Amino acid sequence: MLPTIKWEGELIKILDQRKLPSKKEWYTCRGYRDVINAIEKMVIRGAPAIGVAAAMGLALGASSIRTRSFPAFSTRFTLLAEKMRLARPTAVNLQWAVERMLRLVDRSAGRSVEEIKQALRNESEVILAQDIDINKNIGRHGLTVVPENSTILTHCNAGSLATAGYGTALGVIRAAHAARKNIRVFADETRPWLQGLRLTTFELMEDGIPVTVIADNAAGSLMRQGEIDLVITGADRIAANGDVANKIGTYQVALMARIHRIPFYVAAPLSTIDPATPDGEAIPVENRPPEEITRIGRAALAPPGVNALNPAFDITPAKYVTAIITEAGIILPPFKKNIKDTMRSRPRFSS
Repeated sequence: MLPTIKWEGELIKILDQRKLPSKKEWYTCRGYRDVINAIEKMVIRGAPAIGVAAAMGLALGASSIRTRSFPAFSTRFTLLAEKMRLARPTAVNLQWAVERMLRLVDRSAGRSVEEIKQALRNESEVILAQDIDINKNIGRHGLTVVPENSTILTHCNAGSLATAGYGTALGVIRAAHAARKNIRVFADETRPWLQGLRLTTFELMEDGIPVTVIADNAAGSLMRQGEIDLVITGADRIAANGDVANKIGTYQVALMARIHRIPFYVAAPLSTIDPATPDGEAIPVENRPPEEITRIGRAALAPPGVNALNPAFDITPAKYVTAIITEAGIILPPFKKNIKDTMRSRPRFSS
């Protein structure tokens, strides 16, 4: 598994996912603004990975605050945190990580500023390590829903590159492969950034897991032909009622799975569940630059001046979700009640 993000001395190194699979190149962050830019510009993506990056970016930003006064430090750190929040609006893990770091500072009144800075650095490292453990637990629980000799469809990339390591949806796939369940995978290409084509296939091939890439609009036909046994995706935010925000195209995959009576699973950490968001209608959906659709790299694909709409995510209603696979276990319908019970037993901002 490739590392996604790491500390290197006082710098943060992020594997530049825009360059994969042709080149492994590290993007260097010397300040918190570099981390924000990396999140906005898709150097790093995937909700859990964005959360880790946000925590590390805030620790890096805190190190540059020049004051010995706790009130002054707290005020400036809060300003950094608010800027970090805006980097990408849909992925709730980013908000979760920002809140966790803010809570640490709030609890630190009475400590020296230097001690708080070190505590923030330590906390970011804890979040990084915890994310990997969480993903492995997701894989362990998700293993139980994968039949022997099955074919899995996944959309976008929810692997080690979308997390601190191991992955959510791909974590389940990795666990099934390690258990010798003789699985194979179809990966949607996932326009317009082609995360399935570039990243998911790259990860699975590195691990020796059989994978075939398909065009996004081929999934329904394969389902009709009986070529797909189950679908597993990740998520960028899950509402309190179980509605799921994930990469654009997920909704139509879920609809087709329901029509063909194929189980549709969502694998995500509890930090992706947002109890403050009642349903999918309340989830902000990021619209990205139209050039991401009309161009690939420097190559223009469309007629000059054509209009393009580029929503980055869509909402899959809870009624199309078979179960949500988390580190705490598998959450089944009715989601509103069972999510509430699960979140009550697992503190949201644990550290």
